[in-house]
Amino acid sequence: MHNLGFALDGAWRVLLAGLLLGAGLPALFALGVRSLAWGSGGDAEVHETGVTGPTPRPVGTVLGWACFGVVLLAVAVGITFIVASGFGKAISFAHVFPAIVDK
Repeated sequence: MHNLGFALDGAWRVLLAGLLLGAGLPALFALGVRSLAWGSGGDAEVHETGVTGPTPRPVGTVLGWACFGVVLLAVAVGITFIVASGFGKAISFAHVFPAIVDK
């Protein structure tokens, strides 16, 4: 029974990493695209004088670029992990920022 607990714990971690990286990053990228579209205005408004242009929403633009920043950061850490392991190194998250250390 003890080994089954380790197997289930490992399976849960693999599932969580797969959901975060396999579906989470593309979903975050899509949210960033949607936020930029919302931030640029959306549908034109109709006033008494006629149709006006879209009303910009700066919060949407900031949120969109923040989503893109998180995706780029995750990609950079992933590439760093691949390159570091190719050189026989590892990435340590002992401090807030990742650092390349000897294995």
